[in-house]
Amino acid sequence: MMDPRLNDLARVLINYSVNLKRGEKVLIEAVGVDPQAVVALIRAARARGGVPLVLLKEPVVTRELLRGATEEGIKTGAACELFTMKKVDAYIGVRSGSNIFEMSDVPSDKMQLFSSKWMKPVHLKERLNNTRWVVLRFPTPSMSQQAAMSTEAFEAFFFKVCCLDYRSLSKAMNPLVRRMTRARDVRIKGKGTDLSFSIGEIPVIKCDGEMNIPDGEIYTAPVKDSINGTVLFNTPSVYEGITFENIRLVFEKGRVVEATANHTKRLNEILDGDKGARFVGEFALGVNPHIKEPMKDTLFDEKIAGSFHMALGNSYEDADNGNRSQIHWDLVCIQTPAYGGGEIHFDGKLLRKNGRFVPKDLKRLDNLR
Repeated sequence: MMDPRLNDLARVLINYSVNLKRGEKVLIEAVGVDPQAVVALIRAARARGGVPLVLLKEPVVTRELLRGATEEGIKTGAACELFTMKKVDAYIGVRSGSNIFEMSDVPSDKMQLFSSKWMKPVHLKERLNNTRWVVLRFPTPSMSQQAAMSTEAFEAFFFKVCCLDYRSLSKAMNPLVRRMTRARDVRIKGKGTDLSFSIGEIPVIKCDGEMNIPDGEIYTAPVKDSINGTVLFNTPSVYEGITFENIRLVFEKGRVVEATANHTKRLNEILDGDKGARFVGEFALGVNPHIKEPMKDTLFDEKIAGSFHMALGNSYEDADNGNRSQIHWDLVCIQTPAYGGGEIHFDGKLLRKNGRFVPKDLKRLDNLR
């Protein structure tokens, strides 16, 4: 029997997130998820008069392909998926969180090949810029374990977060969008952090459920060469199957000149992957009221209320600072009192202190239910 909450989630994704219209094609890429979730999406797409296409993948299969991959094989696989991506109007990526470490023993050169020859042309270029897209994780017992919750409690949390009233959240985000659009200089202070940069006239993008589920962030990008100072990211980040903790970056004129973590050598190997990897392509504030603790899943952690995140590498074309890279790695810092607090200033004025907004027009973001 299908969990009725899957139908609710499918309607949010199809009707709101990608706003599928009659006759439009949607690619549903399901990676290691319950087939019932895919069935719910197919039915929701057809109810809107859309044409669903499905691509099923399993992480253990992808791991095996990548471990012995050749450049020719990677390019051929990318060409096949790129052909499909160019044929659709919308994309929904549903990915299992069953084992976030599945790719941990794939050689780094193979992962770099996959990033540059497959992910970059198919997703960073085509999917991000030419489709209406949304991505999400599908709840699993291992995700419950990551969140230190029972499976039942995590599923209730998952559907509450993902089926949030995004229209109300969107309205509450508008004053912050206006403030970020007017701002020029940003200063961030906190434990291990004293960072300054400019966001100039780079566009500000509101993420209110139309690209990621769960959602709740507003992003822009720093002027590429403007970042100076030090930042300590207090949220663990799983990247290429490895858990990085306490990533500390020192910037000079926009470039990371010093990088340390619990895996310092591997961190610097990633940052040396191409010229753009040591520059930042995104700066964002997290505002989802239901997400308060990290769970080693970027799609959740970057939305934590009272957090900010920065992405090393490629910038989005809709908030472009000109940086190009094969990576886009989001790193999160939580500034609530439990995580050491901190301040964010726009143009010398205090915007947020210890994870809560100071200006009256932003108070609604702190009080959403």
